[in-house]
Amino acid sequence: MPFKKKTKVSPEPEVDEESNESAPKAGANRGISKLDLAMRMVAAIGTLGSALAVGTANGAGPFFAGFFRFGAGYDDLPTFTFLVVTNAIVCGYLVLSLLLSIFHILKSSARVTRVILIILDTVMVAYLTGGASSAAAMVHLAHKGNGGAICQQHNSFCDRVAGALVGSFIGVVVLLLLISMSAVALSRH
Repeated sequence: MPFKKKTKVSPEPEVDEESNESAPKAGANRGISKLDLAMRMVAAIGTLGSALAVGTANGAGPFFAGFFRFGAGYDDLPTFTFLVVTNAIVCGYLVLSLLLSIFHILKSSARVTRVILIILDTVMVAYLTGGASSAAAMVHLAHKGNGGAICQQHNSFCDRVAGALVGSFIGVVVLLLLISMSAVALSRH
């Protein structure tokens, strides 16, 4: 009698319920990571534009207010210098954090790097808010202050700084959204 080949009938594979639940979470986290990357690029462009706009703005000639003489450059007032430095630092941070954002797209289950990003994003949002708010106060004083309104003599400088503040505050809002998204992605683990 010829030998019959025995075929093994394998039982149905066991389905791990946790692996089915983690697949949608990983896909959602990957989507959050892609949005994170795009938003970091937007914030970096906003802060870079803000730093360049204020850093290259110069008024024509000095401004006299009482006994004080003011120029119309970012380095004539410490708050504008702080705004330029703050935007440059935050922009540099955002460009460097793009690497971690790309890493999160590739490995959506990373937890430690997300915690690090949340902490650093919080520091940067505080730093950028301080710089933008102090410069906004100075622009308001320059427009409406008692010192003879600097912006009446140096209108183009004030317009550039006011436009740069928009970029800074866009960076603040985007960083706040990034912190929230990272917290959501971290809570899905």
